Amino acid sequence: QIKEHHLPPLFLQYEGQANLHVFEDWCGGSTAELRKNLHYPLYPHSRTTVKKLAVSPRWTNYGLRIFGYLHPYTDGEFVFALSSEDNSELWLSTDESPLNLQLLAWVGKTGTEWTAPGEFDKYVSQSSRSVRLSSQRRYFFEVIHKQNNKGTDHVEVAVSSWTFLFSCPISYVPSLVYETNLLMSDVSHIPQTAASHLHTAARQPSSAADMLREDPRDNLYKVPLIKSKYLHGVLPDCSYKPSYTIKDFPLMRYQGLQFIHMSYIYPNDYTRLTNMESENSCFYARSTHYMEMFGFSRYMRLDLPERQEKGNIDNGKTNKSSFDTKLRIDKLQWRQQMSNNSMLQPQPEKQDESQLSQATQVSVRHQQTNQTELKLEGPVKKVEQGKSKLKRPTYKRKVKLLKTVKQTNPLRPDDREPLKAKEEPKPPAEHLSYKQNLIKSSPKMNQTQTHIINDSKLQPLRWNTTLTKTPRVVKQRTTATKEYYLWGAGGDFDVAGEEPPTPAPVFDPEVVWSQTFQVDNLNLQSRRSDLIDLSCNVSGNLLLHSSDALSIVKAFMEQLNKKHQGRFTLDRVVNVVKRLDGVQGSRYLLELELKDVNGQLVRLSQYIYTLIRHSRQRRRDSSFEKAKPELVLCNPVGFRWNPFATVHFVVPVKNQARWVQQLIADMEKLFRETGDDNFNLIIADYNSTDMDVRKALQKSSLPRYQYVKLSGNFERSAGLQAGINLINDDHSIVFLCDLHIDFPSFMIDTIRKHCVEGYMAFAPIVMRLDCGSPPSEARGYWEVNGFGLLAIYKSDLDAVGGMNTKEFTDRWGGEDWELLDRLVLFAVFSFSLKGTNE
Repeated sequence: QIKEHHLPPLFLQYEGQANLHVFEDWCGGSTAELRKNLHYPLYPHSRTTVKKLAVSPRWTNYGLRIFGYLHPYTDGEFVFALSSEDNSELWLSTDESPLNLQLLAWVGKTGTEWTAPGEFDKYVSQSSRSVRLSSQRRYFFEVIHKQNNKGTDHVEVAVSSWTFLFSCPISYVPSLVYETNLLMSDVSHIPQTAASHLHTAARQPSSAADMLREDPRDNLYKVPLIKSKYLHGVLPDCSYKPSYTIKDFPLMRYQGLQFIHMSYIYPNDYTRLTNMESENSCFYARSTHYMEMFGFSRYMRLDLPERQEKGNIDNGKTNKSSFDTKLRIDKLQWRQQMSNNSMLQPQPEKQDESQLSQATQVSVRHQQTNQTELKLEGPVKKVEQGKSKLKRPTYKRKVKLLKTVKQTNPLRPDDREPLKAKEEPKPPAEHLSYKQNLIKSSPKMNQTQTHIINDSKLQPLRWNTTLTKTPRVVKQRTTATKEYYLWGAGGDFDVAGEEPPTPAPVFDPEVVWSQTFQVDNLNLQSRRSDLIDLSCNVSGNLLLHSSDALSIVKAFMEQLNKKHQGRFTLDRVVNVVKRLDGVQGSRYLLELELKDVNGQLVRLSQYIYTLIRHSRQRRRDSSFEKAKPELVLCNPVGFRWNPFATVHFVVPVKNQARWVQQLIADMEKLFRETGDDNFNLIIADYNSTDMDVRKALQKSSLPRYQYVKLSGNFERSAGLQAGINLINDDHSIVFLCDLHIDFPSFMIDTIRKHCVEGYMAFAPIVMRLDCGSPPSEARGYWEVNGFGLLAIYKSDLDAVGGMNTKEFTDRWGGEDWELLDRLVLFAVFSFSLKGTNE
């Protein structure tokens, strides 16, 4: 039950902290699982504070609740973003009352969603809408995080003004209550909010894949096109001669695929299959072995103990380069009317034991439990707590083992001096508390071996931490011993071969729940190549940076209004597609919604060219020097799509009655939804016996169709060519198609826009659904190496010789790549694009 919560008084001496409540030993990765915990939200295992909304305790199977007040540093519009592994939620109140919480952002709902540290653009739900905040008010906030037993645990919140999106994690967060002197049974101060219980807000997290969300691109075809007369003379004409053509260049069979390039898309269409990355995380371009060992630790820099003790002081100069929005935080404290006896808590006595570094502690807790005797050779130096720091070691540490079994080393050290410890008497095994889930846990792994990202901006994890108490290890019966180096150097780490030994049992280390970290905005999209990535079939379209797309849009709108005296205003940037050419100049498809002087909404779908012009300047000594190239916005002559071109769907079939009937029904639906009668369904039937295909077409409501009956065995190439031969208009588009395709309503318009006669063909990349998965779930993978679906003007297809019916007879597979070779040689560029809702 959500209860009214009275505001505590403000205590400025507790600025810079937020309340952190920890719920341990609770499985699952979703926030819904955390809410099932009987002790949530009033009785956490521990209550502490945190100085930054970037927390990584480096533990498993727990939940966090962080809450407090935000004091904006200045007035303005702010955008919040959330990143975590696994699920998390960010709530913010409209004022200082916890009763007015609203869900701003979240990572996942089912427990299978997760992000890398600093990755704020993986899911639509990660970023909030623009929120206006006042520096004169404080706002209650709440962060809920759930971590399962896999991966690199972390949760961080970023905030920025609308002009600097996702520039920096929040470093200045406030606490609600000072809980050090409170008993665990004192719970009256803990707020019970909408975030603490089942969601009742209208905006609930959706478990559907992001690519299934409605996109403005989906309905753009419904908006009438701007009249062509308004586009004449807006930009100067220029010839279109891209540098990547290889006409008349000798190609080996199937080599044409290497010359196909993807285009860049703005805004994010979320075609990346994030819902499949729990099974295949190849998008992060790390090998399976690397992910098993290190996870995403290289993307994080743990804060030093001094920084966590001192907190972050806002001097107005922090993060100048990327963060213009600082938050001043005030920690709040309840004034408890309690007796002195109840306020005083007994302090535990310090134990005089040997101490190991935090890095050693973390490493040992990830080892598997076996029948072994672990002997640590040499003494352990005692150091003063909080003064001596030990960087994560890169040198070897000798360990004597009694048995050879499989080993799991999660982390690798970096220093060059061995850690040594002195063997001590060990308690009975039953007195140890084990984290058995660590034995079975493993990070999200890559199913595909790919190249490693070289990123100079992402620094490795730093392990400068204070020393902690020596863990106690069980001594068991002795057998034959064998020496093994627990921490190996960079070059002698054994990956393959026989199973290495396991050095130590698992034990319960001390977890630093308030451990914070630093992280940069992780932009993996900027590191992708425009070549088709055959090794990763879950990555979506390449994303174009907003600065690139919007600068081109702004320049074009200036020229348009200069030509027509401000007749049009930009209403929305729906789609920008860039074909990169760093030599001659890149090509753009601009799709904008405009309003004319009468308020009528029209759409602009126009190809433009940014020609790179090179010039030379004369020096004073009469010689010439090469000047910096300039970009000239121009109209590529001849490169124009026809919005009225007829599209012919050509499909060969044989005894596929169910799917043929489905195809006809889909085409009827396409006609009803679009009202576009300028398309034609052509079926080449190899004498099907399970249905009368001709009769089914006659009974349909299709505006146009054609039928050709063939005999003999099914031949895909011959069937497609037979359908092509029925087309009389050479200036119409042929779409070589298959059964088993789900056609979205914008398909016809998309085909027309991406086919340009004499210049460009279109090969949409479609999703192959997993067994038992309907299109509404979008579970599967992108068919990145298939070109069986191809849209091309008939004149261009005839020019390259049509289908190869001689080599590919009663077999299929490879005929699409062979056709692609000829298209590349003929300089008809096959443009590939992953489509949403397909």
